Amino acid sequence: MMRMKKFCAMAVKSFALLIVFGTAHQAMSQDAKTTYPSMAPLEQYLMTDRDAEIALARSAAPESISGDAEVLVLGRHGFETAAKGKNGFVCLVERSWTSAADPDFWNPKVRTPICYNAADARSLLARNIKRTNLILAGRTQAQVDEAIFAAVDKKELLAVEPGAMCYMMSKQGYGADGAEHGPSHLMFYFPQTDPAIWGANLAGSPVIGLTDTREHVTTFVVAVQHWSDGTEYREASGADHHH
Repeated sequence: MMRMKKFCAMAVKSFALLIVFGTAHQAMSQDAKTTYPSMAPLEQYLMTDRDAEIALARSAAPESISGDAEVLVLGRHGFETAAKGKNGFVCLVERSWTSAADPDFWNPKVRTPICYNAADARSLLARNIKRTNLILAGRTQAQVDEAIFAAVDKKELLAVEPGAMCYMMSKQGYGADGAEHGPSHLMFYFPQTDPAIWGANLAGSPVIGLTDTREHVTTFVVAVQHWSDGTEYREASGADHHH
């Protein structure tokens, strides 16, 4: 149902974050398998308004956190620092190859705001930056996956640090065709472990647990009641959604 190998990755992903919360997205995205068979021209993945990308990145977390965070924006050769930070957090707008399920892997409309804490920025963010660099170098999805798996196994990419987590509380952005906005949520990362340690995936539990055995990461996802701007999250409340 979800592409574990990229849950911020996964996400790695975001890992893909909408996918985590329900089966509806999978059904809605079936057509995307033919709609996005390969990478679109790079310009379609870039945002021409740098200030707008910075603002969208900061919308991932409350202003008390994102306001002092470092911000990265996507350029033609990878992510670039657009604003220096002072609290250890790093915010950016992920694109489809690090935040969407396979049907939307090449969807140029995907814009997923995320804000990593310092521990996450030193470990999982590095994987997503490497993934992005490989994509921009012309690698295929399969080639990128294998390169990341190999780098993790060789310890060229750091293991998940204790306390690694990220905020994904933006009501803006675009998650995937047919399921543009995911619930406001937090993600917590551990070296591969049993999701049962958090009581994840059990009846009545608010915690979703996902394990990526190739990247050796277990991700716990917890929905929260409010968006980063303080407004209440209401499922399918189109009036609160912005692109």
